[in-house]
Amino acid sequence: MGSVTIPIGPQHPALKEPANFSITVAGEKILHTSSRLGYNHRGMEKACEQRTYIQDLYLLERICGICSHSHSMCFAQAVEEIAGLNVPPRALYIRTLIGELERIHSHLLWLGVAGHEIGFDTLLMYSWRDRELVMDLLAMFSGNRVNYGINTIGGVRRDVSDEQIVKALNDIDALEERTKYYIDIATTEPSFIARLAGVGYISHEDAVRLQAVGPTGRGSNVPHDMRACDPYAAYGEMDFKVITDSSCDVYGRAVVRLLELMESYRIIRQALREMPDGPVSVKAPRTIPAGDTVSRVEAPRGEDLHYVKGNGSDKPERVKVRASTLANIQAVNKMMENNNLADVPIIIAAIDPCFSCTDRCIQLIGSERGDMGLKALRQHGIDWYRKNHGIEFGALAKKLQMMRGERAL
Repeated sequence: MGSVTIPIGPQHPALKEPANFSITVAGEKILHTSSRLGYNHRGMEKACEQRTYIQDLYLLERICGICSHSHSMCFAQAVEEIAGLNVPPRALYIRTLIGELERIHSHLLWLGVAGHEIGFDTLLMYSWRDRELVMDLLAMFSGNRVNYGINTIGGVRRDVSDEQIVKALNDIDALEERTKYYIDIATTEPSFIARLAGVGYISHEDAVRLQAVGPTGRGSNVPHDMRACDPYAAYGEMDFKVITDSSCDVYGRAVVRLLELMESYRIIRQALREMPDGPVSVKAPRTIPAGDTVSRVEAPRGEDLHYVKGNGSDKPERVKVRASTLANIQAVNKMMENNNLADVPIIIAAIDPCFSCTDRCIQLIGSERGDMGLKALRQHGIDWYRKNHGIEFGALAKKLQMMRGERAL
């Protein structure tokens, strides 16, 4: 049987964000896959160089609506290290608390998306209903349901009251009971297991070779978790397990996320009950000394890395972000091999991709290669899309106006 290459994306109903996958199949069986990113580039790293460190904190938080706290905390940690700031212990506990609430919110969201991709929409409804509890807790602690704005250079912007701690502990009890129900479904429901087991297989060796991170790597028995490998915030004082699974397939990644929810509840209870007294921030200087560093955190999707270089001014000279989806995208191509075309949506969803997190560069092809300033780059993008892919609405609008009997503009 001959092979044929099928393009999926950049715009496709199975994709929540623009990306392109060229999938070569023989019949229904996938032979090879190549992926192409770059459709969500927003120039945020370059924009950081033109803003102050405080402005960058809020800009980088908007890299992603799901792991916004991870990005802002990662950047704040880097700046604090360059500036030599000692963040108060209470602030570190609050960062840990928000980080784990963000992980629960992300994993429950993923569980619903995964249920939808395999035709189990009841699971989508249930898990997203329970996710509302987490969103309300995040709003209670930070004032926002997304883009929490809790971090600042030198600590956090808001303290936690005793009343908030009591409410959060009660809600965590409720969420834990619901999660036990989901774990029971995942481990006993035959149709759920049959649909995910063996799909999107990637061996432990390939996961290590391709540097898969987060639940994607831990689902192939790679025990890499920045919270344990290189503790930050208050994780060094927390008692929790790094969850792994040896299934090496989509089912294993689902089990890892569900069991990680239980560990997150455990961490949150410790953070709430053992939170030390004291201030929640220290005064940070407006200008940051020259120096550079790398900061890493364990975002819900995996390791998130920020490189920051200061030059002694109030603006960074360089900011570089490597989100977890960029680390996992090569593993997706390997996971696709020998699966059926119908498995593509759940295999892609299994890494919980965030392409807007990932896109940090563009590729200039042809004679236009070379260094380009931000203004010239913006104009190049406008001109290129007008010439190659942009939709020209002028003629259509004129035709519509004529049909309506309106005078053309």
